[in-house]
Amino acid sequence: MEQWQNELRQWIDQGQLKQATFSQLRRKDGDTPPKTAIRPIELRGSLHYQLEFHYKTKVTHENVPQSEAASRLIALLEEHYRQALIKTDEADVQLLFNKKGKASVLRKPSTAKKTNEVLAHNRPKQYVVQEGEAAPFLVELGIMTKEGHVAAKKQDKFRQINRFLEMVTDILPHLPEDREIKIVDFGCGKSYLTFALYHLLAVQQKRQISIVGLDLKADVIAFCSELARKLGYDRLTFQVGDIAQYEEQSPVDMVVTLHACDTATDAALVKSVGWGASVILSVPCCQHEFFRQVANEALKPLLSHGLLKERFAALATDAVRAQLLEVLGYKVQLLEFIDPEHTPKNILIRATLGPKADTDRKWAEYVAFRDSLQLTPYLERALSDKLPTL
Repeated sequence: MEQWQNELRQWIDQGQLKQATFSQLRRKDGDTPPKTAIRPIELRGSLHYQLEFHYKTKVTHENVPQSEAASRLIALLEEHYRQALIKTDEADVQLLFNKKGKASVLRKPSTAKKTNEVLAHNRPKQYVVQEGEAAPFLVELGIMTKEGHVAAKKQDKFRQINRFLEMVTDILPHLPEDREIKIVDFGCGKSYLTFALYHLLAVQQKRQISIVGLDLKADVIAFCSELARKLGYDRLTFQVGDIAQYEEQSPVDMVVTLHACDTATDAALVKSVGWGASVILSVPCCQHEFFRQVANEALKPLLSHGLLKERFAALATDAVRAQLLEVLGYKVQLLEFIDPEHTPKNILIRATLGPKADTDRKWAEYVAFRDSLQLTPYLERALSDKLPTL
């Protein structure tokens, strides 16, 4: 066995390998990724090495136990790659293989972080719904296997669901504990998050809840209704309907509206305020109303470019929504819902009802902002009977 192989085994067996990158294929092979990156991770309390395979059009992952990692990495280098950069506690080592497979070894003092720091950084996040513990609704929706493993192509959706549940967990003190919690999800779609919400509140926390999911697509509602029946979620129902025409008479404690287009988000906010909902969670989608209205001579260099104007109008729309809700007594936070690299529509409006405070000041700030941009918001008109007068 060559010296580099002995050293690689030693680094892995002692947990000293921090990072490695294998590159420069020995031969063109469509089945072998041009680059493989390796890093240590802590998985279920034990050390593993994650292999990240970089193909031309995709990236895949494989987690290898520490006991198997050395043999796996040595085989990759001997069969497929001509170059490796390996970072350890003690040194940065570069391996360069000639055509006969002999390795030249170059090394310099380490630039890597200590192993415990790397593992701390890579330690799996403590999600509300944990990987390794199969949640029936995630299994049925194809996000998890029956063994609790998250499907490779569903990792982003899994993180999105947990991010949403984290945001819900923060506002639980604002929901009633002495009676049934009534929730409406406007534009529920395939209802990943609706089922997740039911799982959190009814299954994990054993709360008395009732959730209604509303969407315009009859086939989607039929799918969700059947899934709720299959899961035994007897207090989760779905209806075909439009937000503006939904006439639920009972007070609603929490309203969820995700990716409702343009003023449909505002229609949902109007319903929420009318019910006196304690909690509002809204992720707006396309926002066209202000794009047609916004004007300000001082902002002409910005507004003369369509792309910048579109983004500015979307931000202004959410600023108007937030300020009007605050005028009405809500505490509002604008939060990043998911990583912006996945979608630019990633702002969540989280509002919780409380006592009104500084209403006159907030209203004056709103009016000044509105008038400076020459806006006539639908939301203001729809809430006119609840807002101060000029």
